[in-house]
Amino acid sequence: MFELAIVAGLWLALNLFATRRVLTIGQLVHLPQRMLVATIWLLPFIGALMALGNTPSRRVAEGVVKGATHHDRSGDYGPPPTVLTSAEGGEFPLIERMQQANGLPILDWQALAEWAPTAGDGADAVATGASADAIERGRHAWLLHLREQLGAHMGLFVTDEAFVLSSLDRKLERSTADYVATARARIQRLMGDVVQFPTGHRSILLVLDDEDDYYRYVSIYQPDGEFSTSSGMFIDAGCPHFVVVRGHLQHVEPVIAHELTHAALAHLQLPRWLDEGVAVNTERRVAGPQGSLYTPHELHAMHVRHWDAARIQGFWSGESFLKSGDDSSLLSYELARIIVEQMSREWDGFLAFLRAAGGSEDAGAAAAKSVFGIDLGSYAAALVEAPSDEGWAPASLIRHAPEPA
Repeated sequence: MFELAIVAGLWLALNLFATRRVLTIGQLVHLPQRMLVATIWLLPFIGALMALGNTPSRRVAEGVVKGATHHDRSGDYGPPPTVLTSAEGGEFPLIERMQQANGLPILDWQALAEWAPTAGDGADAVATGASADAIERGRHAWLLHLREQLGAHMGLFVTDEAFVLSSLDRKLERSTADYVATARARIQRLMGDVVQFPTGHRSILLVLDDEDDYYRYVSIYQPDGEFSTSSGMFIDAGCPHFVVVRGHLQHVEPVIAHELTHAALAHLQLPRWLDEGVAVNTERRVAGPQGSLYTPHELHAMHVRHWDAARIQGFWSGESFLKSGDDSSLLSYELARIIVEQMSREWDGFLAFLRAAGGSEDAGAAAAKSVFGIDLGSYAAALVEAPSDEGWAPASLIRHAPEPA
C-alpha cells in the first residue's frame, strides 16, 4: 500500500508539472494544448513524457516570440505595386483584380493567367518563359499586399527557390527558405520524374503567427466546409502555396515536407487518400518520423473498430480527412499511409499506379486493378481485418457497376 501511494504521488506530481508547463509555454507559442493535457491525464507517465517531449523550453519559446514579433519592418518596404507592366507597354491592374476576403487580399489568378502570355515580347512570349515570369511577378506583388494587410512585423524573404512570408527573424527566414530548397531536392530524388515543381515558380510558404490568423486565412478557401484541426495546409486555388502556423518551430519542417509533396504531385490530380498517403510517407523520409499518441498495436485496434462499408466511402471520397471531433481524420491519414507504404514496396509499379490514378473518378480503383491486379476495396478491407469486403469498393464503381442480367 505504501509503494502504491508513492507511485500515485509521483504520477500526480509529474502530471501537474507537465500540465503547468504546457499551459505556460502555450501562452507564448502555438501548442495543441487541449490534446497535450488530455494525453497527460489519460496515459499514466507515458502521456506526461510525450507532452514534455513535444513542448519547447521556455528559453526557446521566448526566443521565438522575441525574434518573430517584436520589431517593425514597415520601413523595409515601400507601398506594394498597384499594376504590373509588360514589355510591350500593357498593364495588369492589380488593385482592380484583387478582392478582400476576411480582410485579406485575394488576386484573380485566372485573370493574371490570361494576361501573362501577352506580357512578353512578341508571339514567343510563352516559349521564352515570359509568361511564367509575369505570373511570378504577380505572385510577388500579391504577397507584398498580403504582407501589408497582415501587419508591419511581417517580412517577405525571397530566394531562387522560395517566397517565405513570415514574422521570423532573418536567421530563421534564411534557414526556413533553405529547408524548402533542401526538401524539394530530397523529394525529387525520392520520387523521380513523377513529381513536378513548376518551372520558373518559387515555392510559397506563409508562416502565420497563430491559430487565429491561420484559420482566418484558410477559411477563405473552405468557407462552408468542415476541416480538421491542423497546423499546415496546401492550397491549390489558382496560386499553389502552403500555409503553416509559426509557433512550434520544431514541427515546421515535416509540415513543409508534407505540403511540398502535395505541391509536387498537384499536376497529377490524385485522389485525396492517395495524395495524403504519399505525402505522409514522403514527410517521414524527408523530415524523419514524428511522435504518435498511440502505439502501432493501438492504432490497428482503432482501425478494426472504426472502419466499415459506410465509413470507407468517406475515405475514398476524401471527406473523412476533413472531419473533426472524432478519430476519423487521424485514422484516414493512417490508413492512407499504410496502403501507400504497402503498395510502394513495388516501386516501379507504384509510380505507374500514381500516373494511372491521376484524375480518376473512382478513387484509383481501376488503376489499382490495371497495375497491381487488386481490388482496392478488398485490399483496404483486408488491411483492417474487416469480416467482409462487400460494399468496400469506391462508390463510383458501385454506382456504375452493370446490372446483373
